[in-house]
Amino acid sequence: MHRARSFNRLPPLDEAMSTFATTPSLAPPPPTERPLYLYGAGNLGKLAREFLSAVGREPAGIFERGDPIPDAGARVAVSVVTSPYVTIKSSLAARGCADVVPFYDLAESLRGRHPLGNGWFADPLTADDQREIAGVHAGWDDDVSRAHHLQFIAWRRLREEWTFERAPVSTERYFIPEVVEALRDRETFLDGGAYHGDVSLTFAAKVAGFRVIAVEPDTANRAVLAESLRGLARAEVLDCALAAEDGAAAFSEGYGFASKLSAFGQVKVSTRSIDSLDVEPTFIKLHLEGGELDALRGARETLRAQRPIVTATVYHNADGIWRTAGCLMREFDDYRFLFRNHCWCAAGAVVYAIPRERRQ
Repeated sequence: MHRARSFNRLPPLDEAMSTFATTPSLAPPPPTERPLYLYGAGNLGKLAREFLSAVGREPAGIFERGDPIPDAGARVAVSVVTSPYVTIKSSLAARGCADVVPFYDLAESLRGRHPLGNGWFADPLTADDQREIAGVHAGWDDDVSRAHHLQFIAWRRLREEWTFERAPVSTERYFIPEVVEALRDRETFLDGGAYHGDVSLTFAAKVAGFRVIAVEPDTANRAVLAESLRGLARAEVLDCALAAEDGAAAFSEGYGFASKLSAFGQVKVSTRSIDSLDVEPTFIKLHLEGGELDALRGARETLRAQRPIVTATVYHNADGIWRTAGCLMREFDDYRFLFRNHCWCAAGAVVYAIPRERRQ
């Protein structure tokens, strides 16, 4: 568990599928009574502290590269996904830390006490999974996507960090060069899961004559979002959650990035399908903590009529293995489909769908 493999070129798909299918199921790290420290004080470190506080497991402290090891006998949860995890773990082990785990794996061991779900482990692949993955793999527009897709599955299925010489992890989430090159003036941007509006603001800075429709069901997030977008003349904020159909659903509120539709949610929110919103988006971004596939199922008429650029996160649940990409590939003709990892630990994977006519 947690080993690195480097490739100069793509391995044969059937060889990779065999490994993904036959490896026994893995599990989150078992609980321990030893003190817990966080390694990494950036954005993920902040989220990790908030998570641990919410579940009653306060960390004993936090440290970063160059700091002294606080307690070699403690458990260390690595709250960094901007660098390879295996390298960080090896460095900490060399300094005496014997119990090192990724933060998201630790969070998975506490599932049920918090809605955060980024640390899931994929089950062994069935014959149907393998067939569907092979179809999606063939549908990617480039070998970088194929490499990143395999890298994503390798972490989720094996907890192995696969790297490819010609496919480095990308840093420009949502606005990769292929998307930026496809943008036109007077785009209408539907920001699903807008949070505090950072992605909407980035979009507005790139497009002239834009319109922004930002969707955010979490009350606290939406208040910050409205303030963030106050200076944009053509921006509106919608109080609903995107889903397959209109109605109402339980929602876990007050968890910042991790707020989401959930059967364990403590409040009810209205749900809307994209088809029922009466908007004509030319660019759809979905970051819905696992609800992306349902939102796409409620957008079929819009997708076919508007042919928008679509960017959808796929790292919150096993829909990201093939179902979300497969849905887009079935709905769209004459599109480019790309897969990019924007973080390590398979914690920032995004599927991109770009109309081919935008290359003109």
